[in-house]
Amino acid sequence: MKTAMVGVVAAGVFLAGAGTAMAGSWHDLPQMTPTGVTFDRGQYRFNAAGQNRGAFEWTGHLRDASASDGHNVYMQVRVEGHDWVRYNGKQRQTVFMHHLNWDGAQQYTDDADLRACRDRGSLRPDNCSFTNHFKP
Repeated sequence: MKTAMVGVVAAGVFLAGAGTAMAGSWHDLPQMTPTGVTFDRGQYRFNAAGQNRGAFEWTGHLRDASASDGHNVYMQVRVEGHDWVRYNGKQRQTVFMHHLNWDGAQQYTDDADLRACRDRGSLRPDNCSFTNHFKP
């Protein structure tokens, strides 16, 4: 009986460790290319509780694909249903981005949205890629 119980506990510890390893590994982001913007070579991961605040961590290259239009580009991220957070790029340039987003009230993040956008000024609405939804 004790041997069986030790085996069950060992299997549980092994599986918990495997789940944590999967949560912390990098995954490829899809390329996002709305008009005037390109976000590529992106990756993301969900950090485990206690590691980088359990944040949604993402990285990639944001490029102004229509340098002559005079509009800026930016990324938007939303975690756990909170408001969008904006990270600005630069006009006529490619910018490497690496950010962590988390909800301070939780030990780890398990729900995130990400999209690339072009700022078209105050008179016209911005255009954004489809919102990509992520879960570990």
